[in-house]
Amino acid sequence: MKAYLRSARIAPKKAAVIAQMVRGLMVPAALDSLEHTHKKGARMILALLKSAVANASHNDKQRMEELVIRSIVVNQAQGYRRGVSMARGRMRPVRKFLSHIEIVLGVQDAESEGKKNKRKEKSTRNQKNGAKASQEQEKPVQGGAPSKKKTTKHASSDFNTPKSV
Repeated sequence: MKAYLRSARIAPKKAAVIAQMVRGLMVPAALDSLEHTHKKGARMILALLKSAVANASHNDKQRMEELVIRSIVVNQAQGYRRGVSMARGRMRPVRKFLSHIEIVLGVQDAESEGKKNKRKEKSTRNQKNGAKASQEQEKPVQGGAPSKKKTTKHASSDFNTPKSV
């Protein structure tokens, strides 16, 4: 259950921000989130996600409510080389970047939901234990500020006295 968008006229950095926003979400939540995001990349990824959902429902007979975004990858494609005019007839090179975007959908199982809940419980326990352990490890620093070496400047009279010949 995949969909590809090749050579999309958007910079990969801009598309990756939107991709990170919906990565790992359920499809209905991702569609809602993308519809309310006012970015060009959101419109592109929304159309691509709808295409992936259509592929899943037509080819694999899957329901949209059960689908989850397994992975969404944004890669850099070949860029256009353009130029901006400068003084004295010169041109400053400008690259117009393109992107390849790939979405892979999967079906969320009841087992994977249970694993996620266990992970959340485990991480909250570790955070509580970690906070307690870090409080015990804090010890006051004994002693004062480190001492600085006192340096003395030696005035040399060699530069001020005239040499006799």
